[in-house]
Amino acid sequence: MTDRSTLESTLLSLDGRGYGGYKKIAGTHQLGAFTLNVDKVQVDPFAPPSLMRISVPRTEAGLPEHLVSDRSGRTAVGDFITRAFADAVRSRSAQSDSGRRSPVSIGAPGQQVLERSSVLITEESVEARIAVELPAAGRKALGRKAARLLSQELPDIASAALLHGSLNHQALEDHVRLYRDQRYLRGQLVQEHLVAFVGDGAVLARRSGNSDKPLDHGVVEFSSPETLRTRFTLPSGREVTGMGVPEGVTVIVGGGYHGKSTLLRAMERGVYPHIAGDGREWVITREDAVSIRAEDGRAVTGVDISPFISGLPSGTDTADFSTANASGSTSQAANLVEAVEAGASALLIDEDTSATNFMIRDERMRQLIPADREPITPFVERVRPLFTERGVSTVLVAGGSGAFFDVADHVIALQDYTLREVTERARSIAAEYASAASNTQQPDHESPRAPIFSTAGSRRLDSDSLRASGKTKPARAKGRDTVQFGKEMIDLAALAQVVDSAQTEAVAKILDRLAEAVDGTQSVHEVVREILRKVDDHGLDVLSPHRGHPGHLARPRPHEVHAALNRYRGLSLS
Repeated sequence: MTDRSTLESTLLSLDGRGYGGYKKIAGTHQLGAFTLNVDKVQVDPFAPPSLMRISVPRTEAGLPEHLVSDRSGRTAVGDFITRAFADAVRSRSAQSDSGRRSPVSIGAPGQQVLERSSVLITEESVEARIAVELPAAGRKALGRKAARLLSQELPDIASAALLHGSLNHQALEDHVRLYRDQRYLRGQLVQEHLVAFVGDGAVLARRSGNSDKPLDHGVVEFSSPETLRTRFTLPSGREVTGMGVPEGVTVIVGGGYHGKSTLLRAMERGVYPHIAGDGREWVITREDAVSIRAEDGRAVTGVDISPFISGLPSGTDTADFSTANASGSTSQAANLVEAVEAGASALLIDEDTSATNFMIRDERMRQLIPADREPITPFVERVRPLFTERGVSTVLVAGGSGAFFDVADHVIALQDYTLREVTERARSIAAEYASAASNTQQPDHESPRAPIFSTAGSRRLDSDSLRASGKTKPARAKGRDTVQFGKEMIDLAALAQVVDSAQTEAVAKILDRLAEAVDGTQSVHEVVREILRKVDDHGLDVLSPHRGHPGHLARPRPHEVHAALNRYRGLSLS
């Protein structure tokens, strides 16, 4: 371990020399109360930034014990400190003469509060994990500038973010309290037989299609229909009211641009806690609810889509279906079956992003193309067995068809972003239609002869399934939507519930750990569960193949890990 003056001297000696000289600072340096660990030094100015950790003893940090006494508290405090660190970095950058983006980064938390690797709180210390772009002119090291950055500016930033005395105490208390309340409410949903809760006063609309921040003008606050209003008293003593979305089949209807999809998008993101001021703090969804859509062109490996598609003219076995290029209907069927295999208790589906022939088939088409000539059994005929046989609920946005009225437990109408329950009227319309069409063929869901959905165990991975030919580098994220695994690019763009590229990076690292663990005896479900159990026990650091800075990671749900595996074109089963 070196002290501050030794670090400064080393960096000053590198000024104007080759960039590779920065390797000399790898190791541990004591900067007053702070300890700086330089774990990985970037090899040249155009390589990924250097990875460093700066920490302070818990006694010096002074974090109140009641805030970090449990995992929820540590997650919330870590998130708060991450945001405080990022704010301090931005503040110093704004005050600098150059006004350029800071070379220091701790990640970019969004509206959700996620378990992250960016801040580690242990019994001994509070540690920030950062990326630092060491300064250069061409390929020459700017050692003098680096000395000021690492020995002066970085400790100042750490002082502003890691020490309780520098933080807004009330804001920190409120942040932790909100997170704990949100997690408590989510835990109550199953007990109350609810899929989701949408709080009165919520602001669901976002500023734009590419922004996750709340609309700041023309806001219409959410108000629950009286028939679905429910109430929760939270651990903090706060009481919240709002719409409870019951288990079963719920259909959301209304004209275009009246808020149907906005409501569903809020429920999709409601699987995560949100920061105060987001507007969706009290949109709470079961954490195992999965958004389903059509996804033309994705790979499918060994999935039983026979409840929806069977009797293909080609003779393909749809109970063990594989394709390198799925159609809209086959992809949506596979997405649904895979989500259930991964443990989803609820599906969130928007008509606008679905394959029409997967969802419905009207009476005119039935008469023109009889059922025995149509290999697709539409979702409308399977949505109730999915709930009665597997306990999987569905929340569905339907703007152009009333086909789901007669299988819905609840129908909610939106007009000008205002809700009302119209279940009885929808049932009346469905009954009138059924009476008028009484001579037509009845849909299969009326009297199923046998269980439709298999309860067989999940698929088993081949021992070489994730040992990609020619793979010499670790898997890595390329933005939010893509994982590079060997030469293969795994497309995650259709996964609407991945909210942060740090989650994608964690998925990439999980795939590498799975490749090491798969021996051909475990099911997909078992192997994913085991690696995530290790994350439960040891934190996100367990995903890293080396000690020290693990990279900027945020915890994904099991469903996104399964989804990445399922979209890997090299997947093989035993």
